[in-house]
Amino acid sequence: MNSTEARVALVTGASSGIGLAAANALLDAGYSVYGLSRHPFPGARHTHLVADVTDEAQVRAAVDAVLAREGRVDLLVNNAGFGISGAVEFTDDAAARRQFDVNLFGTLNCIRAVAPHMRARHGGTILNVGSVAGSIPIPFQAFYSAAKAAVASVTMALQNELRPFSVNVCALLPGDVRTGFTAAREKNAAGSEVYTALARSVAGMERDEQNGMAPEKAGAFIAHVADKKSVRPINTIGLQYKFFCFLVKILPAKTLNWLVGLIYAK
Repeated sequence: MNSTEARVALVTGASSGIGLAAANALLDAGYSVYGLSRHPFPGARHTHLVADVTDEAQVRAAVDAVLAREGRVDLLVNNAGFGISGAVEFTDDAAARRQFDVNLFGTLNCIRAVAPHMRARHGGTILNVGSVAGSIPIPFQAFYSAAKAAVASVTMALQNELRPFSVNVCALLPGDVRTGFTAAREKNAAGSEVYTALARSVAGMERDEQNGMAPEKAGAFIAHVADKKSVRPINTIGLQYKFFCFLVKILPAKTLNWLVGLIYAK
């Protein structure tokens, strides 16, 4: 299958972790894959483009380059993101805004660049990588949880907006995944003398991440969902995390938050 016949995928954050695993899984599924990240990635199997998702002009230039070469984008995987940790009281606005700039507004920049093309073709899929932490707010990573919750909300609203144009929109909620996300987390220890659970909580998060699922599992799931004609708006990976999200639906908020506090804030 040559590039003019293949379905075309655009994956952000494609130089490592879930993004790289998704790019490889999509290549194996027969897609022509373009990956975006802020830095060159000479070892990529896919065609790699340098673009910062927080820069709307760079994103549009990258999408235009793909359209000029392929004439279409069938799948957009919004995966680029990072995490911060720290106490809400001691996290300044600049750090919180950076979190939202990448995880939410970077996603929106890519959607705005691709959606007009998909609408015009009456076809395509937009898959946004969220997090179970968006459904279960985690102490000391409140802004990461908030940004991922916003991604899920935008996903559900956008699915209804684009449904008349036969464009699928869904979110993928992974739990703990073994990637470079852990090492890249921006950790703010300010106030740890007050919030004595902070260091222990972050260490627990990092331990769980590094004992989590392989990124290839998430990548394979993305390739599987991409081939579906109809998709659920929210898709959680792994039985353990599906169970956690089920608890969100059935437990009173007070009970759920108490349980989360036992794990992450004691």
